Amino acid sequence: METLVLYPSPGMGHLISMVELGKFILHHYPSLSITILTVPPSFNTGSTATYIRHISATVPSITFHHLPPISLYLESFPSMESIIFEVLNRSNPHVRRALETISLSATISAFIIDMFCTCVSPIAAQLNIPTYYFFTSGACSLAFFLYFPTIHNTTTKSFRDMNALLHVPGIPPTPSSDITKPVLDRDTTDYENFLNFAKDLPNSAGIIVNTFESLETRPLKAIREGKCNPGGHTPPVFSIGPLLATEVEGNSSGVRKKWAEVSMGCAVATIRRQEQAVFTTYGTGLGLPPPAGFLDRTKDRGLVLKSWAPQVAVLNHESVGGFVTHCGWNSVLEAVCAAVPMVAWPLYAEQKMNRVVLVEDMKVALGMEVAEDDFVVAEEVERRVRELMESEKGREIRKVVEEMSVEGKGAMREGGSSIAALAKLLESSKPA
Repeated sequence: METLVLYPSPGMGHLISMVELGKFILHHYPSLSITILTVPPSFNTGSTATYIRHISATVPSITFHHLPPISLYLESFPSMESIIFEVLNRSNPHVRRALETISLSATISAFIIDMFCTCVSPIAAQLNIPTYYFFTSGACSLAFFLYFPTIHNTTTKSFRDMNALLHVPGIPPTPSSDITKPVLDRDTTDYENFLNFAKDLPNSAGIIVNTFESLETRPLKAIREGKCNPGGHTPPVFSIGPLLATEVEGNSSGVRKKWAEVSMGCAVATIRRQEQAVFTTYGTGLGLPPPAGFLDRTKDRGLVLKSWAPQVAVLNHESVGGFVTHCGWNSVLEAVCAAVPMVAWPLYAEQKMNRVVLVEDMKVALGMEVAEDDFVVAEEVERRVRELMESEKGREIRKVVEEMSVEGKGAMREGGSSIAALAKLLESSKPA
């Protein structure tokens, strides 16, 4: 039997994207089997256990292989990213045993790993298993990471101290301070880990990106032309997306007035102007409690969800007219597919880079004026939401995102660009 082994990092967003990739493959190539290796997280990253049980019950062709837990003293790590890298690094012996065990009864045609999983590449090479990266963010961010070693080799300052515009092929000029947060400081282990990932990308058999061709034409073209890895090898790039949780439940609330959703990743608040009512969803993937007194203050005018919020269902509700988002890539794709224009309020990871692209290149969002501490005054939120919902510029953005929604859905249909990319991916993974 031919099988593909998928290895996501221990985070809900990364897990969902990897599962959706597996489901997409099986839908078009049902003779294959999918095994997903999971690392029990050393911190709460959302309702992963419940989600995995749901997928196991509804998609029996996907098998989950749970690796042994890793014990860490979390307080000794400077960031969430450093914890993830360490958990995955310590899981290497377990991954080797899992791959060897799976190989006894099946042929592993491809090992598809998350961007955090670079440490496992040597093991796959020793076992002669072709390794592909699955990049869960967009091609704009991938362009940066492919170009990252070039920037590293031609500069001496940390990104946070450069105070300059970075000219990365395929994406708009980006302030150095807007680069993905874990690599802002050149002297950290996070910087070193992500640099190692960037250096390993060209060594892979290929790179799968959760995007579609017409959404990110410029960065995909620059990457494939080798401009992001000058003088080096660029592996095949397969744009297979938009991959997102597609189950959308109906809503019988009867609400008809357009309103704007506000989502900051793990913490989500949805605001309506009708009678100043507020619907609040606070489901934090990091296990953090809400602010003191928050539940009491909102109990008569809000709703608290203590688990992962059904964002796809919310965005696809006919009453949603706009989306204030933290610019996480899954949220961006969900909004595009739902034809919902955005206000970009980035917080962490690569989200500030995403904001630049969403506002200046894709033209599907308005940018929020954000202070250095990532806070925004209430008047700025109101101003941008009104602009999105009521102005001519907002209407122009809505028109663009509606067009992108049609093209994104078309990419995933028979004859679409993502279907063609999947065929090329599986063809490339066959033994020579």
